[in-house]
Amino acid sequence: MTNITLAPSIKEFYPDFKVGYAIYHNIVVEKSPQMVRGRFQFYQETMMMDLEQTELNSFPAVSEWRSIFKTFGTDPARYRPSSESLLRRLKKGNSIPLVHSAADINNLLSLQYKIPIGIYDLDQIKGEITVDIGNDHSSYEGLNGREVFFNHKIHTLDQKGAFGSPIVDSKRTAVTENTTNAIQLFYLQPSLPLSEGIKLVKASAEMFHQIHGGTVQHGVSS
Repeated sequence: MTNITLAPSIKEFYPDFKVGYAIYHNIVVEKSPQMVRGRFQFYQETMMMDLEQTELNSFPAVSEWRSIFKTFGTDPARYRPSSESLLRRLKKGNSIPLVHSAADINNLLSLQYKIPIGIYDLDQIKGEITVDIGNDHSSYEGLNGREVFFNHKIHTLDQKGAFGSPIVDSKRTAVTENTTNAIQLFYLQPSLPLSEGIKLVKASAEMFHQIHGGTVQHGVSS
């Protein structure tokens, strides 16, 4: 079992900060089946229509994550939570491209719950996982191909250094179609009651497991 710890630098400002997790073993990642592609497409089209009449800040989870970023000194207009970036893309009328089953399910869940969710190749993670606020030495190459620096930003790290965040994930721990073990991290908003967080993670893990097979453990670290 991988340990996930929340650093005092986060708990000091947000005593109710919590991160959900789902750990998957012996999964099969491949091109998304038609059922997933159809559901993802339908959800995107529905959201696009809803967003024509809706400001992103009216979603409580989006508003709360912006506030969290500001608290730690991150400008949410410059470094957006990944969930908000997905929603902004849809608001502009641009669809989200399909990648593979793990990324597609992850993006669908992030849109559904309006929170950042990361999916990582567990075999590329070394030792315990900590969620912390970064410093001048915290950085990695993101999935977008850019070097991302985490001074005053929430990020997730292992023994080798930073590998994930609510902004963009790293190439080092990226899930591919060769991935057989993975961990999904749910950056839950602190105001969400623990019982609701557990329900959200359980429902998400069951959906992911249904598509990918293997075994799953899930819970919430707070």
